[in-house]
Amino acid sequence: MGYRTCFNPATPPMPWRNASGRMILPSTDSTIGLLLSGGLDSSILLGHLLQTGHRVQPFYVRCGLAWEREEVRAVEQLLRALRSERLAELVVLDLPLADVYGDHWSLSGFSVPDAASPDEAVYLPGRNALLLIKPVLWCHLHGIDRLALGLLRSNPFGDATPDFFAEFQAALTCATGGQVALVRPFEKMTKREVMQLGLGQPLELTFSCIAPSDGRHCGSCNKCAERKAAFALISTKDPTAYAPREMTRTK
Repeated sequence: MGYRTCFNPATPPMPWRNASGRMILPSTDSTIGLLLSGGLDSSILLGHLLQTGHRVQPFYVRCGLAWEREEVRAVEQLLRALRSERLAELVVLDLPLADVYGDHWSLSGFSVPDAASPDEAVYLPGRNALLLIKPVLWCHLHGIDRLALGLLRSNPFGDATPDFFAEFQAALTCATGGQVALVRPFEKMTKREVMQLGLGQPLELTFSCIAPSDGRHCGSCNKCAERKAAFALISTKDPTAYAPREMTRTK
Protein backbone atom coordinates (compact mmCIF):
# COMPACT_ATOMS: atom_id res chain seq x y z
CA MET A 1 0.00 0.00 0.00
CA GLY A 2 1.43 3.38 -0.99
CA TYR A 3 1.37 6.48 1.15
CA ARG A 4 1.40 10.06 0.02
CA THR A 5 4.26 12.04 1.51
CA CYS A 6 3.33 15.32 3.13
CA PHE A 7 6.00 17.95 2.81
CA ASN A 8 6.37 20.77 5.25
CA PRO A 9 5.36 23.82 3.17
CA ALA A 10 7.76 26.67 2.81
CA THR A 11 6.99 29.44 5.23
CA PRO A 12 4.91 32.01 3.35
CA PRO A 13 6.44 35.45 3.01
CA MET A 14 5.64 37.45 6.11
CA PRO A 15 4.43 41.04 5.98
CA TRP A 16 6.93 43.74 6.84
CA ARG A 17 6.68 47.26 8.19
CA ASN A 18 7.78 50.52 6.68
CA ALA A 19 9.98 53.14 8.34
CA SER A 20 7.03 54.59 10.26
CA GLY A 21 6.29 51.19 11.75
CA ARG A 22 3.08 50.62 9.87
CA MET A 23 2.24 47.23 8.47
CA ILE A 24 2.58 46.60 4.77
CA LEU A 25 0.89 43.52 3.33
CA PRO A 26 1.48 43.52 -0.43
CA SER A 27 -1.81 43.67 -2.30
CA THR A 28 -2.58 41.31 -5.15
CA ASP A 29 -5.54 40.76 -7.47
CA SER A 30 -6.49 37.67 -5.48
CA THR A 31 -8.87 37.64 -2.52
CA ILE A 32 -7.62 37.30 1.05
CA GLY A 33 -9.76 35.63 3.69
CA LEU A 34 -10.10 37.25 7.11
CA LEU A 35 -11.25 35.86 10.45
CA LEU A 36 -13.46 38.68 11.72
CA SER A 37 -14.66 38.65 15.32
CA GLY A 38 -15.92 42.21 15.51
CA GLY A 39 -13.23 43.10 18.06
CA LEU A 40 -10.73 45.91 17.72
CA ASP A 41 -7.82 44.02 16.17
CA SER A 42 -9.61 42.07 13.43
CA SER A 43 -11.82 45.08 12.62
CA ILE A 44 -8.81 47.37 12.25
CA LEU A 45 -7.18 44.75 10.05
CA LEU A 46 -10.28 44.65 7.85
CA GLY A 47 -10.24 48.42 7.42
CA HIS A 48 -6.54 48.44 6.67
CA LEU A 49 -6.79 45.66 4.09
CA LEU A 50 -9.54 47.54 2.28
CA GLN A 51 -7.64 50.84 2.48
CA THR A 52 -4.59 49.19 0.91
CA GLY A 53 -6.49 47.75 -2.05
CA HIS A 54 -7.14 44.16 -1.00
CA ARG A 55 -10.19 42.13 -1.90
CA VAL A 56 -11.45 40.63 1.37
CA GLN A 57 -13.60 37.61 2.18
CA PRO A 58 -14.67 37.89 5.85
CA PHE A 59 -15.50 34.88 8.02
CA TYR A 60 -17.24 34.59 11.36
CA VAL A 61 -17.10 31.25 13.16
CA ARG A 62 -20.14 30.71 15.37
CA CYS A 63 -19.42 28.38 18.30
CA GLY A 64 -22.32 29.09 20.65
CA LEU A 65 -20.36 31.32 23.02
CA ALA A 66 -22.20 33.63 25.40
CA TRP A 67 -21.28 36.89 23.63
CA GLU A 68 -21.75 35.87 20.00
CA ARG A 69 -25.11 37.57 19.43
CA GLU A 70 -23.52 40.94 20.16
CA GLU A 71 -20.38 40.07 18.19
CA VAL A 72 -22.36 39.13 15.08
CA ARG A 73 -24.37 42.34 15.33
CA ALA A 74 -21.11 44.32 15.57
CA VAL A 75 -19.65 42.48 12.57
CA GLU A 76 -22.73 43.20 10.48
CA GLN A 77 -22.70 46.89 11.42
CA LEU A 78 -19.00 47.15 10.64
CA LEU A 79 -19.40 45.51 7.24
CA ARG A 80 -22.18 47.94 6.36
CA ALA A 81 -20.01 50.88 7.42
CA LEU A 82 -17.04 49.66 5.37
CA ARG A 83 -19.01 48.39 2.37
CA SER A 84 -16.96 48.23 -0.78
CA GLU A 85 -16.95 46.37 -4.07
CA ARG A 86 -13.79 44.73 -2.75
CA LEU A 87 -15.55 43.42 0.35
CA ALA A 88 -17.34 40.11 -0.12
CA GLU A 89 -20.45 39.01 1.76
CA LEU A 90 -19.83 37.62 5.23
CA VAL A 91 -19.55 33.84 5.47
CA VAL A 92 -20.78 32.47 8.80
CA LEU A 93 -19.52 28.98 9.65
CA ASP A 94 -21.04 26.98 12.51
CA LEU A 95 -18.82 25.03 14.88
CA PRO A 96 -20.88 24.37 18.06
CA LEU A 97 -18.75 23.58 21.08
CA ALA A 98 -21.30 22.70 23.77
CA ASP A 99 -20.41 19.02 23.49
CA VAL A 100 -16.72 19.87 24.03
CA TYR A 101 -16.70 22.84 26.44
CA GLY A 102 -19.68 21.71 28.53
CA ASP A 103 -20.32 24.17 31.38
CA HIS A 104 -17.26 26.33 30.61
CA TRP A 105 -17.82 30.00 31.49
CA SER A 106 -17.63 30.99 27.81
CA LEU A 107 -20.84 29.05 27.18
CA SER A 108 -22.66 29.42 30.48
CA GLY A 109 -21.88 33.10 31.08
CA PHE A 110 -21.21 32.35 34.74
CA SER A 111 -17.98 33.22 36.60
CA VAL A 112 -16.73 35.31 33.68
CA PRO A 113 -13.16 36.60 34.25
CA ASP A 114 -13.34 40.16 35.54
CA ALA A 115 -11.12 43.18 35.00
CA ALA A 116 -8.68 42.06 37.69
CA SER A 117 -8.14 38.60 36.22
CA PRO A 118 -4.90 37.62 34.41
CA ASP A 119 -4.79 36.97 30.67
CA GLU A 120 -4.65 33.22 31.32
CA ALA A 121 -8.17 33.37 32.76
CA VAL A 122 -9.69 34.09 29.33
CA TYR A 123 -7.86 31.31 27.50
CA LEU A 124 -10.23 29.12 25.49
CA PRO A 125 -8.72 25.65 24.90
CA GLY A 126 -7.84 25.06 21.25
CA ARG A 127 -9.37 28.38 20.22
CA ASN A 128 -7.23 29.20 17.19
CA ALA A 129 -7.20 25.65 15.87
CA LEU A 130 -10.99 25.54 16.11
CA LEU A 131 -11.42 28.95 14.48
CA LEU A 132 -9.12 28.10 11.58
CA ILE A 133 -10.17 24.66 10.41
CA LYS A 134 -13.44 25.52 8.65
CA PRO A 135 -12.35 28.86 7.11
CA VAL A 136 -9.17 27.24 5.78
CA LEU A 137 -11.17 24.45 4.15
CA TRP A 138 -13.67 26.98 2.75
CA CYS A 139 -10.81 29.02 1.30
CA HIS A 140 -9.21 25.90 -0.18
CA LEU A 141 -12.46 24.87 -1.86
CA HIS A 142 -13.12 28.39 -3.21
CA GLY A 143 -9.65 29.19 -4.56
CA ILE A 144 -8.53 31.62 -1.84
CA ASP A 145 -4.86 31.12 -0.99
CA ARG A 146 -4.46 33.39 2.08
CA LEU A 147 -6.31 33.62 5.38
CA ALA A 148 -5.49 36.50 7.73
CA LEU A 149 -5.81 36.78 11.51
CA GLY A 150 -5.48 39.92 13.60
CA LEU A 151 -3.11 38.46 16.21
CA LEU A 152 -0.62 40.76 17.93
CA ARG A 153 2.85 40.01 19.23
CA SER A 154 1.57 40.37 22.80
CA ASN A 155 -0.73 37.34 22.53
CA PRO A 156 0.52 35.05 25.33
CA PHE A 157 -1.03 31.75 24.31
CA GLY A 158 0.64 28.71 22.76
CA ASP A 159 -1.74 28.59 19.80
CA ALA A 160 -0.62 32.08 18.73
CA THR A 161 3.08 31.27 18.28
CA PRO A 162 5.01 30.99 15.01
CA ASP A 163 5.68 27.32 15.75
CA PHE A 164 1.98 26.60 16.14
CA PHE A 165 1.10 28.27 12.84
CA ALA A 166 3.94 26.61 10.91
CA GLU A 167 3.00 23.15 12.16
CA PHE A 168 -0.76 23.67 11.87
CA GLN A 169 -0.42 24.96 8.33
CA ALA A 170 1.75 21.98 7.43
CA ALA A 171 -0.93 19.62 8.76
CA LEU A 172 -3.68 21.44 6.86
CA THR A 173 -1.64 21.36 3.67
CA CYS A 174 -1.18 17.63 4.08
CA ALA A 175 -4.89 17.10 4.74
CA THR A 176 -6.18 19.19 1.83
CA GLY A 177 -3.50 18.68 -0.81
CA GLY A 178 -3.31 22.44 -1.26
CA GLN A 179 -1.94 25.41 0.61
CA VAL A 180 -3.77 28.27 2.23
CA ALA A 181 -1.19 30.56 3.81
CA LEU A 182 -2.04 31.67 7.35
CA VAL A 183 -0.91 35.28 7.55
CA ARG A 184 -0.69 37.47 10.66
CA PRO A 185 -0.03 41.02 9.49
CA PHE A 186 0.03 42.36 13.06
CA GLU A 187 2.27 39.67 14.53
CA LYS A 188 5.18 42.07 15.15
CA MET A 189 3.06 45.04 16.17
CA THR A 190 2.12 46.35 19.60
CA LYS A 191 -1.42 47.20 20.67
CA ARG A 192 -0.56 50.89 20.48
CA GLU A 193 0.64 50.55 16.88
CA VAL A 194 -2.49 48.67 15.86
CA MET A 195 -4.76 51.22 17.55
CA GLN A 196 -2.90 54.03 15.79
CA LEU A 197 -3.46 52.19 12.51
CA GLY A 198 -7.17 52.18 13.30
CA LEU A 199 -7.51 55.94 13.82
CA GLY A 200 -10.28 57.18 11.56
CA GLN A 201 -12.01 53.81 11.41
CA PRO A 202 -15.47 53.28 12.99
CA LEU A 203 -14.10 51.66 16.15
CA GLU A 204 -17.27 52.55 18.04
CA LEU A 205 -18.95 49.72 16.09
CA THR A 206 -16.56 47.05 17.34
CA PHE A 207 -17.36 44.69 20.21
CA SER A 208 -14.95 43.20 22.75
CA CYS A 209 -17.00 42.14 25.79
CA ILE A 210 -17.32 38.58 27.16
CA ALA A 211 -20.19 39.39 29.55
CA PRO A 212 -22.62 41.58 27.59
CA SER A 213 -25.34 43.38 29.55
CA ASP A 214 -28.51 44.27 27.68
CA GLY A 215 -26.61 44.10 24.39
CA ARG A 216 -23.85 46.45 25.52
CA HIS A 217 -20.32 46.15 26.85
CA CYS A 218 -20.51 45.34 30.55
CA GLY A 219 -17.51 47.52 31.40
CA SER A 220 -16.37 45.09 34.10
CA CYS A 221 -14.96 41.99 32.40
CA ASN A 222 -11.39 41.19 31.41
CA LYS A 223 -11.97 42.15 27.79
CA CYS A 224 -13.69 45.44 28.62
CA ALA A 225 -10.68 46.37 30.74
CA GLU A 226 -8.43 45.52 27.81
CA ARG A 227 -10.59 47.64 25.51
CA LYS A 228 -10.44 50.67 27.81
CA ALA A 229 -6.67 50.30 28.05
CA ALA A 230 -6.38 50.14 24.25
CA PHE A 231 -8.00 53.55 23.76
CA ALA A 232 -5.94 54.98 26.61
CA LEU A 233 -2.76 53.86 24.81
CA ILE A 234 -3.43 56.35 22.02
CA SER A 235 -4.87 59.04 24.30
CA THR A 236 -8.21 58.84 22.52
CA LYS A 237 -11.65 59.04 24.11
CA ASP A 238 -13.21 55.60 24.36
CA PRO A 239 -16.38 55.77 22.20
CA THR A 240 -17.85 52.61 23.73
CA ALA A 241 -21.35 52.70 25.25
CA TYR A 242 -20.87 50.69 28.45
CA ALA A 243 -23.84 49.42 30.42
CA PRO A 244 -24.59 51.30 33.66
CA ARG A 245 -22.96 49.54 36.59
CA GLU A 246 -26.33 48.73 38.16
CA MET A 247 -27.33 46.88 35.00
CA THR A 248 -24.21 44.73 34.88
CA ARG A 249 -25.09 41.24 35.99
CA THR A 250 -22.96 39.59 38.60
CA LYS A 251 -22.85 35.87 38.02
